Amino acid sequence: MTSSSPPWFDHFEAHTLPLADSHVHYRIGGPVHAPALVLLHGFPQTHVMWHRVARALAGHYRLVLPDLRGYGDSAARVPDAPDHAAHSKRAMAADVVALLDHLGIERAFLCGHDRGGRVAHRLALDHPQRVRKLCVIDIAPTLDMYARTDMAFARAYYHWFHLIQPAPLPETMIGGCAIDYLHAKLGGWGGQGLDHLEPEALAEYERCFCRPHAIHSACEDYRASAGIDLEHDTASRARGERIACDMLVLCGERGVVQRLFRPLELWQAQCKGKVSGNTLPAGHFIPEELPAETAEALRRFFA
Repeated sequence: MTSSSPPWFDHFEAHTLPLADSHVHYRIGGPVHAPALVLLHGFPQTHVMWHRVARALAGHYRLVLPDLRGYGDSAARVPDAPDHAAHSKRAMAADVVALLDHLGIERAFLCGHDRGGRVAHRLALDHPQRVRKLCVIDIAPTLDMYARTDMAFARAYYHWFHLIQPAPLPETMIGGCAIDYLHAKLGGWGGQGLDHLEPEALAEYERCFCRPHAIHSACEDYRASAGIDLEHDTASRARGERIACDMLVLCGERGVVQRLFRPLELWQAQCKGKVSGNTLPAGHFIPEELPAETAEALRRFFA
């Protein structure tokens, strides 16, 4: 970013909301009386991944950008549990609902990238009355992705199987070269290096991820996804629960999800509303690779 670029999160306020067993750090900006839009980040990032998108949408929405539980400045030392429930998508979704309650927002548009998309999926199932429309970016349903795992997927998303190993093995391995690991992930999954990242964003990822408790929380997030989250998803499907609102599915044409799965069809099977989709010329980190196109797609869908 050049010196002539707009100031970093100018006109956004940063706050921290204490919760019973953790806290949520978030930024908020945009017109107070505009429709609320919650943007949820993924691994291994923080809410700052939305900076360029938020800049483009700030005149249209009341934007709420939290750090997910265990990430960024929401990386509190949550007590571990044998079933990893404290890092389940249900727990993360409950944090977002608590934030909406605190802000007095009854219903919001919701968009999640990567892990944030999985939190958004669970939020839409557990709290359907809170979600006006839902967008997920570069994911397919967790249950389907695990069920359809093959050698190609295991090679491309090896971290799904590395991070779920018992502590402290993955934490120790990553902690030995955390910044190299972080850079490899940010430039991978169909990406083309780190040039698409704003310097301020990269510095934030480095600050937030390269800490022992943050690495542990990220591992716990994935351990939950391979265990209790699958139990929650299986139970929801057994009860016939599906997303009630309309959905938009954005995928990167160079990404693993688009290459190995049929994300639009898989989401259509999990949604009672209308599901539309678009494939963009990007890898996995679409909001940072193509921020203008991402913002326009969201503006059109949430209009």
